[in-house]
Amino acid sequence: MQIRVGELDNKQVLALLSEHHQDMLSHSPVESVHALDISGLKAVDVTFWSLWCADQLVGIGALKQLDKYHGEIKSMRTSVQFLRQGVAHKILAHLIAEARTRGYQRLSLETGSMDAFKPAQKLYQQFGFQECLPFGDYNVDPYSSFMTLTL
Repeated sequence: MQIRVGELDNKQVLALLSEHHQDMLSHSPVESVHALDISGLKAVDVTFWSLWCADQLVGIGALKQLDKYHGEIKSMRTSVQFLRQGVAHKILAHLIAEARTRGYQRLSLETGSMDAFKPAQKLYQQFGFQECLPFGDYNVDPYSSFMTLTL
């Protein structure tokens, strides 16, 4: 598998991002969905990666710089045909390693609070993330769960 920076114009990436947004909207009201759109993922403070197996997209993830010492995980998603094959683990490990390389002292994320998000929460906990209060521009929201990892 190969991790590539960008690929935001690739039709497979665009399809997976669309699937990601639709899935988020199926579990949360629009005002509680914090997934970045394409312009948000192209912002200067965001780096987007895609994970590939030959010419097949297997997953995506992004890292947003909140400040010099704090980053946020955004848009983590595994392609359906690659679920339960360690893709999310590889992407998350890459994002954490990149955060450490950048000198971040903390890495945080927002995910859903409903049962559909329990597998993601479990993965984050396995990497040492712990529940926290809202960070950055987030507010308390019954549809959101906030987690952070001290690096």
